[in-house]
Amino acid sequence: MKNLHKLSFAAALLSASPAMSAEVGFFSLDNTDFVVLIAFVIFIGVLLYFGIPKLIGKMLDDRAEAIKTEIDEARALQEEAKTILASYERKRKEVAEHSENIITQAKEEAQLAADAAKEALKATIARRLQAATDQIQSAQDAAVREVKDKAVTIAIAAAGDVIAANMAAKDGNALIDAAIKDVGAKLH
Repeated sequence: MKNLHKLSFAAALLSASPAMSAEVGFFSLDNTDFVVLIAFVIFIGVLLYFGIPKLIGKMLDDRAEAIKTEIDEARALQEEAKTILASYERKRKEVAEHSENIITQAKEEAQLAADAAKEALKATIARRLQAATDQIQSAQDAAVREVKDKAVTIAIAAAGDVIAANMAAKDGNALIDAAIKDVGAKLH
């Protein structure tokens, strides 16, 4: 405050110095510089009397305090935002790792399922191949038996025709009796 008084007095002296050299005395009410100086000093005095500098200082201090409070709140919010961001980043990494684990596990399970399916397919193919082989062998055996049966039937018919053509009735009866004895011995 004292500095303000000194400053106003120095301003008054500086502004009054050209007026001192004029014909009219500086301290005359006819000198406008002197009147302005007096008005300025009175104005400063009124401001000091009513405590305006203190009010302005208080308002500026209050404003500075409000700004400081806002800055502190902004810093607190920034720290909170950083904490939340770090938390979300950590959660994102955990989710990414978890999803990678799920994907890896799913791939392994799919590979195991594919291997199991291959083995099951191989076993099914082997069973079907064995069944087909058995059917082929059975068909072959049936065909061989059928061919043998036909051959026997044809041989018997041919032998019957040859025997009937070359043999007399007496020899035929002896042959029939021998066959009956032979069949009887084989059955008993």
